[in-house]
Amino acid sequence: MSHCTSLYREVSETCWPIVYSPKYNIKFLGLEKLHPFDVEKWGRVVHLLKEGNFLSDVMIVEAQEVSEEDLKVAHTEQYLRKLKAGKLAVDYGWAINIGGGFHHCSGSRGGRFCIYADITLCIKFLFERVAGISRVTIIDLDAHQGNGHETDFLDDNRVYIMDVYNYHIYPYDSIAKRAIRQMVELDWNTEDEEYLEKVKEHLEMALDEWLPHLVIYNAGTDIMVGDPLGGLSVSPEGIVMRDELVFRTVRKYGVPILMVTSGGYQKQTARVIADSILNLYSMGLIRMIL
Repeated sequence: MSHCTSLYREVSETCWPIVYSPKYNIKFLGLEKLHPFDVEKWGRVVHLLKEGNFLSDVMIVEAQEVSEEDLKVAHTEQYLRKLKAGKLAVDYGWAINIGGGFHHCSGSRGGRFCIYADITLCIKFLFERVAGISRVTIIDLDAHQGNGHETDFLDDNRVYIMDVYNYHIYPYDSIAKRAIRQMVELDWNTEDEEYLEKVKEHLEMALDEWLPHLVIYNAGTDIMVGDPLGGLSVSPEGIVMRDELVFRTVRKYGVPILMVTSGGYQKQTARVIADSILNLYSMGLIRMIL
């Protein structure tokens, strides 16, 4: 039975399906300087999109705080963010959450910087509340294996997972790998040409094999050369090309797509994410047509 929630509500006609809140940018009394996670990354992305005359405050869907009952949709009682963007993607054909993508967290435990299973939460809300959504594909292109959502959907044939990651790095989760239907394990320092070729090939294979009602795209930028945690060597231009490739391919199949920004641990990450979103707009892959 559905519970009462504030996550799904009417949004202003001025809004684009872009979700953000200043609360995404959290500081820990200076402790954030001791690790590579840029806690202000998402705010920087929004600032750069405003500078590029793409975004204004009235166009942003304010992310809503989740309740304990909302979290229980994805989490067990023993392990108690916000994703209304799934419904926006269905309504508009695309949506971007400037934040999210906590793919190491499952319903029963966290991992690394991931404390809430937002991908799982989004999918379960859609299955519970949105008519016609019973098949979802996760395209996880963060540098790390997405073991959290894989654990949650190990035995759920409504969810198809494609995961492209550096197999030399965390989390080394062999059990969660059993949920992956299209698995691409990359070696150290994989560069643009090989990376983009493999993404294109396997993405088309995934969509040909199993056409979903929605794609959730985990667009990690920790694949970028120089990232201290990703171990790959994709250029900033390669990341922009990757995101365009994913959107172009998924839209060609007529499937709505939700993008979350996931990992990326360099100061220039925000610039790359903003450049990619601006490119998606200039290519006509994201626009306001209802």
